[in-house]
Amino acid sequence: MATAVRFPPSLPRPAAAQSFIPASTAIKLRPFADSFFAANTDKDLVTASRGPEKWRTHVSFFSGFLSKSKSKSAEAIKEELFEAIAPLDRGAEASPEDQQVIESIVQQLEAVNPTKQPLKSELLNGKWELIYTTSESILKRKRPKFLRSRTNYQVIDTNTFRAQNLESFPFFNQVTADLTPVNSKKVAVKFDYFKIGGLIPVKAPDRARGSLEITYLDEELRVSRGDKGNLFILKMVDPSYVLPPP
Repeated sequence: MATAVRFPPSLPRPAAAQSFIPASTAIKLRPFADSFFAANTDKDLVTASRGPEKWRTHVSFFSGFLSKSKSKSAEAIKEELFEAIAPLDRGAEASPEDQQVIESIVQQLEAVNPTKQPLKSELLNGKWELIYTTSESILKRKRPKFLRSRTNYQVIDTNTFRAQNLESFPFFNQVTADLTPVNSKKVAVKFDYFKIGGLIPVKAPDRARGSLEITYLDEELRVSRGDKGNLFILKMVDPSYVLPPP
């Protein structure tokens, strides 16, 4: 395994088991689907009112930006990303401007993705910790901090195409799901069981579905985009972790 990038001290560390499911016994199925798992299309670079000269200037600037992005290594971009994420409490403290900064850095990282077919890679297997997201169903920013999960984990097993989300104190909710590959980097998700407090199983209805596209993957970092347009950034915490049988 390659040498891991040093995470800033302020980046949250793994605690007890936690999950990407909403911290509430009143289950809201659609947020579950989204929390398991693109960026909106950018506005036109120029408006019709701009003249040819301004258009050429803008294109020149944009081309320069792309060239600069390509010249950066994945390690350098990751360091920049970790620095930007560190003070944001997994995204709960992120302003719209912060989200734009993170999105810009992530797009640079996606452009240098070393794993072109993540669903065929062993790097995907194991236990991942969520370190940043734009999903309100996970962040619960309108709730007091003591009613939000401290840490969220996601376990993926490409041998069985099963996945599990776990959340920590104070709710310890869990959800398991079947994954169906759509292509080499995207899966359809069908949730089967929720477990309230980690103890009480509740069968999921057929409409509890979602999707997940993996846009960056290496041995320590994964970037995913969900079917509701949310961004998820996770770090590997245990590559040897195996999903328990149903």
